[in-house]
Amino acid sequence: MKYFVYMVTCADGTIYTGYTNNITQRIDQHNSPKSGAKYTRKRRPVKLSYYEILSSQGDAMRRERRLKKLTRTQKLALISSSSFSDY
Repeated sequence: MKYFVYMVTCADGTIYTGYTNNITQRIDQHNSPKSGAKYTRKRRPVKLSYYEILSSQGDAMRRERRLKKLTRTQKLALISSSSFSDY
């Protein structure tokens, strides 16, 4: 099974980082009025800005932890340096 670590840019310009095994469904949940992370509920809509594919849940969780420790500047640099395209 594939796991994704992702960053979304919220309507207020903040960046939220998470992981999932279904990135399309998770982004839809973030933008749904009845689900999504507590942090993103008041910051909708969110837009997928970055993701990585990992092979295990443990790897995804570890990578998410590392990404969350980055500064905003470092996150923006990672987002801009990636060859990201919508999933």
